[in-house]
Amino acid sequence: MSEVAHNTPHEFWQPPTAQVTLVSPGMVEVCDGCGAEFMVGSRFCHACGTARQSHGPVVLSRSWTRYLEFHTIKQGLGISTASLIAFLLGVGCTIAACGIGLIYSVQTFNDFQAVQLYRLQWLVGAGVAFVAGILLKKSH
Repeated sequence: MSEVAHNTPHEFWQPPTAQVTLVSPGMVEVCDGCGAEFMVGSRFCHACGTARQSHGPVVLSRSWTRYLEFHTIKQGLGISTASLIAFLLGVGCTIAACGIGLIYSVQTFNDFQAVQLYRLQWLVGAGVAFVAGILLKKSH
């Protein structure tokens, strides 16, 4: 033990301890939550699970795509998974109702009535999906 701690102050009831030298913050990364040193290549602290702060370059392509992720949309709107699926079905039906005019061309009055009937069916489907989304929403 004498070769480990040279000339260290100690009390008679405690073993001698070596003086701690502080390491510059640029050399070692420590966890903000618990102060433990991060393992090499880890993204989270092994002691408390806190995410490691990245100091590298920010990838711009990732920044806008996170808004398209299913769980991000769900958390942003504050709705359940079933309610979000019903909402997306309603939006799809509404887009289909608007797109009917682009697909079918109207030559006669009967064609016009058929196109309006298709639009009506898609809009009823959208209404049913939106009502289902409202009914499936979990209240806190």
